Amino acid sequence: CTVGVDVCGYPLSIFFIVVNEFCERFSYYGMRAVLVLYFRYFLKWDDDLATSIYHTFIALCYLTPILGAIVADSWLGKFKTIVYLSIVYTVGQVVMAVSAIHDITDTDRDGTPDNMTFHVAMSMVGLFLIALGTGGIKPCVAAFGGDQFEDHQEKQRSTFFSIFYLSINAGSLLSTVITPILRGQECGIHSQQKCYPLAFGVPAALMVVALIVFIMGSGMYNKTAPKGNIMLEVCKCIGFAIKNRFRHRSKTFPKREHWMDWAHEKYDKLLVAQVKMVLKVLFLYIPLPMFWTLFDQQGSRWTLQATTMDGNFVRTVNPILILALVPIMDSLVYPLIKKCHLNFTPLKRMTVGMLIAALAFVAAALLQLQIDVSIYSIYTHTPPHTHTPPHTHTYSIYTHTPPHTHIHIVYIHIHTHIHPPHTHTYSIYTHTHTHTPPPHTYIVYIHIHTHIHPPTHTYIYYPSKVLLTCCFALSYRRFVNGLGSPLNVTLGVGDIAPLSVSNYSLVPQGKAEFTIMNSGGASCLYSKELGFGSAFTLVIPSTFNIGIPDCWQAIQVVEDIKPNTIHMGWQIPQYFLMTAGEVVFSVTGLEFSYSQAPSNMKSVLQAGWLFTVAVGNIIVLIVAEAAQLPDQWAEYILFASLLAVVCIVFAVMSYFYTYTDPAEIEAQFSQPEHEPEEKKRDRVEMERKDSDCSKSSKGSDKKKRDSVVEQHNQDVKQSKM
Repeated sequence: CTVGVDVCGYPLSIFFIVVNEFCERFSYYGMRAVLVLYFRYFLKWDDDLATSIYHTFIALCYLTPILGAIVADSWLGKFKTIVYLSIVYTVGQVVMAVSAIHDITDTDRDGTPDNMTFHVAMSMVGLFLIALGTGGIKPCVAAFGGDQFEDHQEKQRSTFFSIFYLSINAGSLLSTVITPILRGQECGIHSQQKCYPLAFGVPAALMVVALIVFIMGSGMYNKTAPKGNIMLEVCKCIGFAIKNRFRHRSKTFPKREHWMDWAHEKYDKLLVAQVKMVLKVLFLYIPLPMFWTLFDQQGSRWTLQATTMDGNFVRTVNPILILALVPIMDSLVYPLIKKCHLNFTPLKRMTVGMLIAALAFVAAALLQLQIDVSIYSIYTHTPPHTHTPPHTHTYSIYTHTPPHTHIHIVYIHIHTHIHPPHTHTYSIYTHTHTHTPPPHTYIVYIHIHTHIHPPTHTYIYYPSKVLLTCCFALSYRRFVNGLGSPLNVTLGVGDIAPLSVSNYSLVPQGKAEFTIMNSGGASCLYSKELGFGSAFTLVIPSTFNIGIPDCWQAIQVVEDIKPNTIHMGWQIPQYFLMTAGEVVFSVTGLEFSYSQAPSNMKSVLQAGWLFTVAVGNIIVLIVAEAAQLPDQWAEYILFASLLAVVCIVFAVMSYFYTYTDPAEIEAQFSQPEHEPEEKKRDRVEMERKDSDCSKSSKGSDKKKRDSVVEQHNQDVKQSKM
């Protein structure tokens, strides 16, 4: 291959870059689509911890772009930075896939890892490497693609960025559809569990493909050498201005029009003017993180909300809506507003986008109220199949709310009375609740009372968590072994000791078939239709005869949690509102930042924009921990209210903002600056005033002035040589 090969007027090298971006975005969003569920159901974290770690990871992904930009511009260049950090990225994805293999530490082969610390440590290492890789290459790939075009290919460059953005959303759309399906498969060596290794392994494979494809185009790329990082220069200029202003805070020094003017002693007026324009935009960025605080909860709180609903498709709505709404806004909505002679400026658009996002969380809160009502209704009556014989006794309901945890404790009493030659088995399940429980953790205690004649009493209290099912068509079930011998049940249940209760285990929605076997090898096949999000306790009575053909009829079913009744389709309105807000806010914000940025500082504002995303995810952690609201709908309303308040603040700030033309301002400084000697004379004069204002003796003042003047004369001589 040779450099400069064009296809249809486009450099051939950009096709490698577009394919690389598609694969990388597939890898990232595919892993992220099931990440909070991995925390929740594999690592067994609660909702709050899963949400906290998820948003910490997202924040880190948007903090590392600053590091990537500095490394690329100051040291390695864009090409090497992308290659090296992509390797780190790939290793991180592989580590995540390995961390999800439960068989590594499942020594007793019961389907549950025995050393959860190993899996947690591996996943944290993997996520750190992924955050470093994806964040580090984020500011480099698009800019590297733009470097492939010549000055006369402005139109092609513009089209490239559109295709580049399309590849991002295409990768996101496909990954959010495919990865959850992969996760829903059963895999494992000793026991079949939800296939998180496959869900993380495919994104890892796509990242390997992205790296290989990018390296394949190496010979065709236009690789520009690093020219120094403008962000570092901006930071140094700001730092010098602050330091110089602090040194000359005395009233003897005249005030300057802008505090950045105190940098004129060291930096060119053009650079100072450019920094002023950047700071003017960055000041407007201050309220923006609150939008991302709400937006990124689509992958945490909204996903967990979906776990209490029926369906499995809503996560794909966001990328689909983005692809649909962007052209609709650009070609229909904005032109229509313009025809109505409304001055819909970029800052006004961003304000409207924030309001729409707040409405999305109001919609989420209203939906959560309905979900809570449906869960409440499950526990406010005796299920139809439950009966209470006159001599059956002992059931009680307790509610306990320890700090930072909302736990509902339910006691189920199973009374088995064995008196030859007949047996009676009764199940009682009633519950009285005083308030609407949030969809958090339910602790269920099983009280098995077995009365055998001659009189023998056995009491077993067995606690087991009833975790609300995830959003990929799953149900929970467990078995109560009322026999005096051990049993083995397939589909992840495992061995059940005599007179004991198994843990809850997940099964797919639909018809499930269980094989019950005793130590002698005899088996009984039992099948049951399981609704989405339901939980059942299957009681094997002492009269269970595993050898007869209709043995399954003796098994009794207690419905602990009814199937979910609210479909995920009701989340579509909140996703639509949030995506509409994203299109109006995010796309307009990037356009506004680009138009108001100096020609050589667009990367600075891009880094600032990404930084607001990171801060937004940090705010989620702070607010969620500080608020400690018992009900999820109240937390949604809190976030919506905070964004509404911030939106008002942003509207006021926007009202006083004056739009500028960076090219026009930069043209004013196109003439050569003052001679170096004159700039140095200004510095010497400032230092002379410093010495006059000091409290040292007159003799020392004279020595200082003499030394400064002498140094100035030497500098002038050297500058003329």
